[in-house]
Amino acid sequence: MASAQKELTQAYPRPGWVEHDPLEIWSSQQATAAEAMARANLSGAAIAAVGVANQRETTVVWERATGRPIHPAIVWQDRRTADYCARLRREGVEPMVARKTGLRLDPYFSATKLRWILRQVPGARARARAGQLCFGTVDSWLLWQLTGGRAHLTDAANASRTLLYNIHTGAWDDDLLALFGVPRAMLPEVRSCSEVYGAVRRGLHPAGAPIAGMAGDQQAALFGQACFQPGMAKNTYGTGCFLLMQTGGKAVPSRNNLLTTVAWQIGGKTEFALEGSVFVGGAAIQWLRDELQLVRSAREVDELAASVPGAGGAFLVPAFAGLGAPHWDPYARGALVGLTRGTNRAHLCRAALEAIAFQSADLITCMEKDAGIPLCELRVDGGAARSAPLLQFQADLLAVPVVRPQTVETTALGAAYLAGLAVGFWPSRDEIARNWRIDATFTPARPRREMAALRCGWGRALERAKAWEQETGA
Repeated sequence: MASAQKELTQAYPRPGWVEHDPLEIWSSQQATAAEAMARANLSGAAIAAVGVANQRETTVVWERATGRPIHPAIVWQDRRTADYCARLRREGVEPMVARKTGLRLDPYFSATKLRWILRQVPGARARARAGQLCFGTVDSWLLWQLTGGRAHLTDAANASRTLLYNIHTGAWDDDLLALFGVPRAMLPEVRSCSEVYGAVRRGLHPAGAPIAGMAGDQQAALFGQACFQPGMAKNTYGTGCFLLMQTGGKAVPSRNNLLTTVAWQIGGKTEFALEGSVFVGGAAIQWLRDELQLVRSAREVDELAASVPGAGGAFLVPAFAGLGAPHWDPYARGALVGLTRGTNRAHLCRAALEAIAFQSADLITCMEKDAGIPLCELRVDGGAARSAPLLQFQADLLAVPVVRPQTVETTALGAAYLAGLAVGFWPSRDEIARNWRIDATFTPARPRREMAALRCGWGRALERAKAWEQETGA
């Protein structure tokens, strides 16, 4: 009915470090909630329920008594704990961690970020043991603020991204807490993704409404895309790119460097997904706009990219924060190769869009091997899914149709669906599936031999970006 958006300030205190201000995260949500309701001409009384979706691994620690953060939020892209993760891998603990969590030992996840805060902020670990500090991913932080400190909760989907949660037992794991030195007293209680957690406190928007749905952004997008059957997959083209395939009630272990994650937990039943995470997707477009200042908008990137038939032999590997799945190389850095004197900004725009599609295609290849199911179509969403040149190139690379729904902000839609299910606004998933509508379908148009040659060039560019930085010691 209406939407509002606000960009968050990104802080980069050191190379590879990324931080947000938790108070700005909170204030931005109140501002956009008020703006969206005003645009729709709705009062708080008209809101049946509130759903929350969030950056999953971004880590916040705050004082239980005051609600004040003790440190900036460490963002999911942050690489400051890469050396510590490397040390743990050398010590041989990764198989145990992967078996319990479905994840890898990588700075991407919350536990090593939390350990860093507890070690660096004076007195933090003692205060955490005494129950004076709260840890949460952004869902917990927002829920705490929305309820005025009455609810310190998370959901199973977000908990499964922390490296502290056992996806098979459905609980925080003592072995993992001990490994990372995290006091249990600071952890939120884990709930399902669709139930009433509390109500929005007076003075906020929308006051009195039940908060009834919560999931990590990518799980919410999977739900919003109505991927309710095993084998259905979606790709979200946001700051990063996140490809998830629903695997039903079975936690499928990956043999190809993907992640096994909780998709959602509803009514006591947990469903799982295979996931591949690309750290820099749409952020490459922001880089062209903000740092290089080659363009003024994402639309201009599309126009320039569409003006040339290809990238002219150029390949951009946007490993600004290392490489995610299936490479898991925190020491990789960005590379731009294959330049000639004739390379111009249209070619660079094209290379940036193609990089997003190349990284996603690498994930699809691994996912098909893990699941044993060939992809029939790819459902897409997120801000960059508005780019026709990107989606056409993605279809050409995958040789399957790429389908964009009418609502590309599927993350927000999925959070709304989860909340609506909890309060009976939608009676069933079948009703939600009937609500899904196609906006556009992009079908493969280029010869497979031509696309195979481009993927070969992409692979050569990747090798030049890997292991660029050196490990400095934990």
